[in-house]
Amino acid sequence: MTTSPLADARVRSAAELTDRWRSVLDPATFPARSLWLTWFDAGGRQLPVVVPVDDLPALPEPALLVGLREVHGSVVDDQLGGTGHLALALCRPGEPVVTAEDEVWAAELRAVLDDDLVAGTWSLHVAAAGTVLPLVEGWGR
Repeated sequence: MTTSPLADARVRSAAELTDRWRSVLDPATFPARSLWLTWFDAGGRQLPVVVPVDDLPALPEPALLVGLREVHGSVVDDQLGGTGHLALALCRPGEPVVTAEDEVWAAELRAVLDDDLVAGTWSLHVAAAGTVLPLVEGWGR
């Protein structure tokens, strides 16, 4: 059995998380909008699962965000012993810059995820045109 180098390489900073997304999403070009999810334990070890949610609308829908929160809670409770980091990557076509729509995604995610249970345990990156940019750097808070 072979172990992926990513499985053993811990993420310990926001910059390392951006580098991890660059590795996972390479090449970071996407024909449609999707949201990719992965989780890290308290020591920075990534769970061996990355979940893409495909064919998303330009702006987030409330049901998707509530479902995301529920999935995160289940993963943290069942796989991470009650504490962990949710790393999100909003992948889309277009220019490699943060857009107004990306900012709406960040604001809506904050509204759903920033509370006593989840606040500071999530982050958001934008991937477009071969570039990965941090938008919400929640690592280490």
